[in-house]
Amino acid sequence: MTAVVVEPMRRRHIRGVMAIEQLVYPKPWTPALFLSELAQPKSRTYLVALENSRSFLRRRNVLGYAGVMVAVGEAHITTVAAHPHHHRRKIASRLLVQLLREARLLGAEAATLEVRVNNRGAQRLYAAFGFAPVGVRPGYYAETGEDALIMWASGLLSDAYADILQHQAARLARPGGDSGAADLHVPWVQQRVGLPADTGRD
Repeated sequence: MTAVVVEPMRRRHIRGVMAIEQLVYPKPWTPALFLSELAQPKSRTYLVALENSRSFLRRRNVLGYAGVMVAVGEAHITTVAAHPHHHRRKIASRLLVQLLREARLLGAEAATLEVRVNNRGAQRLYAAFGFAPVGVRPGYYAETGEDALIMWASGLLSDAYADILQHQAARLARPGGDSGAADLHVPWVQQRVGLPADTGRD
């Protein structure tokens, strides 16, 4: 299987990012919105996970992407997504290791995010990076009516949090395992990738 590398998101990646965005979100961001985010490098960082092709002539496919916004010492993870056909390749984990390192470089002392209350896999993934639930936003996802679980991680600039990131990076260097954040059970994802609906799973 082709290796995965994480790099800063560039304009040339937007087409591949949008292909995933339209698969995994019922109300996708627009290309213009991504470009607007990329135009603010002092407070935002966006990364892509790519196939590490050795051929300079071959376009490297975008397998996933993630973004963070930092203001007044707090980081807000704006998006994390992986192509449904490439789950179980630790893509989300690889993105989060680098994204949270970048947030630390931008001076973030804490980080927050929202995640669907039914997405247990993603919650386990974020918990492995020190995030803990602190509340719920009812009906946060207006397009589906789903509630959002609010999660926070604190002490990002501490040595203890650096150890968490180092532990995750070391885990990714070992063969096997998974990101724990697969969304293949989500009905609209199943429809868009041609899988039969299975709404009985969490």
